[in-house]
Amino acid sequence: MIQPDSRCAAGLPLLALLLCGFQATNHAISIPVIVTAAPVYDALAGLRGGERFPRGAQLLRVEDGAAAPLVAGFAASADANLSFDAQRVLFAGKKSADDPWSIWELTLSSRSLRQVIGGASDAVRPMYLPGDRLVYAHRTQSGFRIEAAGLDGTHVLPLTYTPGNALPDDVLYDGRILFESGFPLGSGATPEMFLVYSDGSGVESYRCDHGTARWGGRQLASGDVVFTHGATLARFTSPLANEAPVTAPRADYAGAIAELASGDWLVSARPGPAGKYALKVWKPGTPLLRTVFARDGEDLVEPVLVAPRERPNKHPSGLHDWNYANLLALDARQSREGIVKGSLALVRVQALDPAGNTVELGEAPVEADGSFFVQTPADRPIRFVLLDAHGAVLRQEHGWFWARRGEQRICVGCHTGPERASENRVPAVLLHTTTPVALNGIGSQPNAEGR
Repeated sequence: MIQPDSRCAAGLPLLALLLCGFQATNHAISIPVIVTAAPVYDALAGLRGGERFPRGAQLLRVEDGAAAPLVAGFAASADANLSFDAQRVLFAGKKSADDPWSIWELTLSSRSLRQVIGGASDAVRPMYLPGDRLVYAHRTQSGFRIEAAGLDGTHVLPLTYTPGNALPDDVLYDGRILFESGFPLGSGATPEMFLVYSDGSGVESYRCDHGTARWGGRQLASGDVVFTHGATLARFTSPLANEAPVTAPRADYAGAIAELASGDWLVSARPGPAGKYALKVWKPGTPLLRTVFARDGEDLVEPVLVAPRERPNKHPSGLHDWNYANLLALDARQSREGIVKGSLALVRVQALDPAGNTVELGEAPVEADGSFFVQTPADRPIRFVLLDAHGAVLRQEHGWFWARRGEQRICVGCHTGPERASENRVPAVLLHTTTPVALNGIGSQPNAEGR
């Protein structure tokens, strides 16, 4: 985060605001916006299991420079997400201040309200999925867990299976869910962005150039994902293995931008940590943020355009009702850190037990080409450790991931990055057998072909 700049102090003339990249006069946009207004906003509190709005929040509809409450009769409301046809709004709400957050749906035309997800613990950050479903974060004893459910509140399905906290950020056009959690996944504290399908399968890092905290991702019409580091913006773009910087005016950014039809970006920005987030519009490539709406003493965050939007693809799940998964590594010698040094001979699978203790599930041979094929427990935190023939550790994962029930997954190498393609050859392990080594704690199971 940047430090307050004395040139941006309240009450200084227009020139001071221009030096900080802010334009003082309001700028009208032609589309209504729903925004969360809060006296205090802590964007990363959810990743610590805390409250992002410790002094409450209220959803506002902003139009023609004026704001009005979106819903009445709630002690708090936040986290608006518009349906694809722009007819309904999902949001997190509290009827009374002591209630847990629950998920509600508002029909805009009739103003009718109904509760979708309730209970004794918080449910926040709802987002529409194709097929009359939604995704949201639900507070559990081990942290915020991402879940999917029908819009009638039934058929609840956990999507994340590691300890710690995870919050959805966006539903991408290809049907995957962009979410934020700590890195390394399941054990770290640095905010990072990950992907998972709407059945909980295929979890992976969006990019593997880890190290800098990033959160608040949103997908643009181009397919790029824009996110914040706090004092800067950056983007993931398909051809690049690493994030690309966004040259934006100097400010603190809350993340979760909205893209206007013109290509301009609607952002929540403030001059520095001592200020309050206001709605700003920015034309990429220009030096100024133009104010759309601001309120004294309140942060305005998570803007949502009230307009129809593209419906994401519906993910066709290929899972089976098994209590294990089959995982094939094509070349475990490969990683973003380079080729494993030493003679790689074995892979060890570790898991977390219900008490959070690391347990060893066994070892399997690694072929000379780096390939291995193992069967692991489903819906449980697991990780790999690479060993030489004497059992010495050559490389190991420090975070955790999971495989869903019946998931059959292939990876190029150990943390090579999702942008890397595999070699065009049959892995040596499949020339010997198509039966994975059972490291699932439950004994040998049928192979991927059911034999």
